[in-house]
Amino acid sequence: MRRYLAIAIVAAILTGMLGFVSAETASAASGHHRAPQCVKVSKYYTKKHKRYVRLKNLCTKRTACYTIVVPWRPDPHGRLKKGVTKNVRYGTDRDPRALYVKNRSC
Repeated sequence: MRRYLAIAIVAAILTGMLGFVSAETASAASGHHRAPQCVKVSKYYTKKHKRYVRLKNLCTKRTACYTIVVPWRPDPHGRLKKGVTKNVRYGTDRDPRALYVKNRSC
């Protein structure tokens, strides 16, 4: 009995995952474009009570745009020129740390 229940649960999970994948593929096919993944984080650090993130534009032929996601604060955003590495200040050590950096279209 337990074996059949386990098989039914696995089948339900796989069916749900297939539905999710097909919905994601459909949205990609409908013309929604993802931003190029050019901006990469090299380092998060604090210096003299200020929070920084070191960003690098890995795309050598285009300017990249980014948003730094910080909880409970407006998200700072900006642009990086082709192939540039830049230290971006986004708050003080009293502010929460950045969760991640999101690539966005310019």
